[in-house]
Amino acid sequence: TAWEYGYSIDVLGRLVEVISGQTFDVFLKERLFDPLGMNDTAFHVPPEKHDRLVTLYSPIAEGGVRVATSRAQDSYKEPALFLSGGGGLVSSTMDYARFCQMLLNEGNLDGAQILGKKAVELMRTDHLGDIPKKGYLIARDGIGFGLTFAITKDPGQSGAIDSKGVYRWGGAAGTRFWIDPEEDMFCVFMVNILPYGSLNYGDEFKLLAYQAIVE
Repeated sequence: TAWEYGYSIDVLGRLVEVISGQTFDVFLKERLFDPLGMNDTAFHVPPEKHDRLVTLYSPIAEGGVRVATSRAQDSYKEPALFLSGGGGLVSSTMDYARFCQMLLNEGNLDGAQILGKKAVELMRTDHLGDIPKKGYLIARDGIGFGLTFAITKDPGQSGAIDSKGVYRWGGAAGTRFWIDPEEDMFCVFMVNILPYGSLNYGDEFKLLAYQAIVE
């Protein structure tokens, strides 16, 4: 009766395990990360890469940020207890960029065919139609949801400075990415603030990126 962001992608992760006969981390490594050369993406950071793990920050009431004291800072230094389909991977900006480029290329990157063209088209197509939307994540008019992505159906209704057909999502600590087939572009915005709350750095970055397009 309504769309609401929840645990559906975690359920999909478990279905992958059942159908493939592999644990989710092994499936992702063999089918996605290794073919795409995403060498810094996994459910935890091995000891030899601990010095590259970025610092997690938390906002402070008077403005600015401080180094976070939550367990989230060091949790990635240990093997994951739960291989989540909906979150939990640690990655690098370039790995994330290669993933986005594969999607922009309709499933292919450097000769590695990860997805079929029609599969990507289905993923970036709105599947909600007129179904009511709960929560704040895609509450605006003109925004729909595909297969794991928010979809810009109508920039005029949404008020977003992007293109019809842009698909996107973000992370709990403020990361953002979007893919724009019309402009043949993708953008990755990395920040590490938890809770991210009402901070709008990602929105400001998106505005600047589109303002830079002059032809």
